[in-house]
Amino acid sequence: MPVGPDGWFEGGKTIKVEGGIKARSRRGSIGEEWWSRRFIDILEGICDKGRLDRGRRYARQGQVLNLDLEPGRLSARVQGSRAEPYQVEVTIPVFDAEAWTRVEEALAHQAVFRAKLLAGEMPTQIVAVFDDLRLPLFPAELDMKCSCPDWGFPCKHLSAVLYLLAEAFDDDPFLVLAWRGRARDELLGALRGPAVETPPADPLDVPDRPLGLHDFYSPAVSLAKLKELPGGASAPPELLLRVLDPPAVRVRHIPLVDLLRPVYRDLGEDQAS
Repeated sequence: MPVGPDGWFEGGKTIKVEGGIKARSRRGSIGEEWWSRRFIDILEGICDKGRLDRGRRYARQGQVLNLDLEPGRLSARVQGSRAEPYQVEVTIPVFDAEAWTRVEEALAHQAVFRAKLLAGEMPTQIVAVFDDLRLPLFPAELDMKCSCPDWGFPCKHLSAVLYLLAEAFDDDPFLVLAWRGRARDELLGALRGPAVETPPADPLDVPDRPLGLHDFYSPAVSLAKLKELPGGASAPPELLLRVLDPPAVRVRHIPLVDLLRPVYRDLGEDQAS
């Protein structure tokens, strides 16, 4: 097995592939959203910088042939210098049903978390919810395997796969939760609560009550019950001007409502006399 001066395995020339998965990021760091960057920070904290650099190049060249994510397991094939692609696998612990019930109850009691998740967003404070339950959302350690002969950990093939996973997290933050064992639809269904099926009300369904001519012309309230306001009190003549929104009209810089108010009062005095 050829080994370079820095102790790394050195294979032959990398076989270029067509149709591989290429990272969108062409330079600099990979991962745009906060949850992707959180995952990358963990990755870069436990992995060798040189192999990570090589892994980024592999990810950008499209050397990863496929990326399959399921609860607790990420698998991929990466084309290296050998004819047969290398098999890569990354596993993390999956939360059981009881743990997810606790998570969903905690999220449902926080209106902000519930609203954002139902809107397809990942609130930053969600990490604290998992931490408080002693169920870390992002794994501190990753169980990683690659079929390549490089004894280093992780190799560039694993690094490339993990960088592409971070970009997949960018596209769909619910993959972070799915990797821990809860699919998007299951989580959102639990946050919405049980569906109650009620037939829609028919707007045309009204009580069938015959209407006679005597009903039409009869007052709804007995005339005997209509009494004059005590003390002869009556509504002010400019009541409408107080209730309605004033028109945005001015006459010689004077609001129209101010000009109409004394006119209404005069009319009221004329009717009283």
